[in-house]
Amino acid sequence: MSNLFSNPRNYVDAIEYQSNAIVSKTIIQKASGSITLFAFDKGQSLSEHTAPYDAFVMVLDGVLAISIGGKENSVNAGEAIIMPANVPHALNADKPSKMLLVMIKG
Repeated sequence: MSNLFSNPRNYVDAIEYQSNAIVSKTIIQKASGSITLFAFDKGQSLSEHTAPYDAFVMVLDGVLAISIGGKENSVNAGEAIIMPANVPHALNADKPSKMLLVMIKG
């Protein structure tokens, strides 16, 4: 059995910030969905887009401005938000921030 499944892990520390960049690290990739860590440096963003699947975002560090269907949300460390399938969304980091993204394809 892999250490990924058998031991607790601090995922806040599992990904590092990089200057002027967005860093991603896939934790699980399956046909039914994925779990991915992201680290956004200050000022980094994902432009508005849609996804064909529901997505769960948990902010692990910092704060992210997340727009969903035109509604602006400020999501702080320890908070989570759901982005429904096929609804336009965008993310912006006003300060260095980390998130865990869970995509459900079922």
